[in-house]
This record gives sequence, structure tokens and C-alpha cells, in this order.
Amino acid sequence: MSTNKQRLLNIGFGNYVASERVIAIVNPSSSPMRRLREDARQEGRLIDATQGRKTRSIVITDSNHVLLSAIQADTVGQRYSQEEKE
Repeated sequence: MSTNKQRLLNIGFGNYVASERVIAIVNPSSSPMRRLREDARQEGRLIDATQGRKTRSIVITDSNHVLLSAIQADTVGQRYSQEEKE
């Protein structure tokens, strides 16, 4: 990409993350992901963007922050792929 324009990834309910900072988009249902979420909460690295709804995906950034989203991991992944194509 030759432009310096920063792309934002919509993670739901008007919440965005810089797409170049995203390392992984994962499903929150496994035990390791539950541990990851709890460790991030204890270390102050957790950002809850669910707006009080059920967590359906976890976004991990290159700064080791963990973002919780109420949007399905597949949907967030599709949005991320779409951003990369543009």
C-alpha cells in the first residue's frame, strides 16, 4: 500500500481498531482464549467493545492489547479481508 492513510476495522457498535495493528481475530469459546482474556484483564490490556453484549470474537493487536467484540469472528475477519483488498 503506497498511501499513508490509516485503515480502520469496524469491530461493532461504532468501535474501530487500526487494521494494521491487528495480529489475530479469534473465537472466544476455547479455554486458552478465556485465559488470554482473564490475563489481559488482570494486566490492564483488555478493551471491552461489546457494549454489554455477549463476546463473540477477540481481536489481538501488536501492542498485546485484547479487544472484545460482540460481532462474530467470521464477520470481523471478512471486514478485515475487505479492508486489505481496498
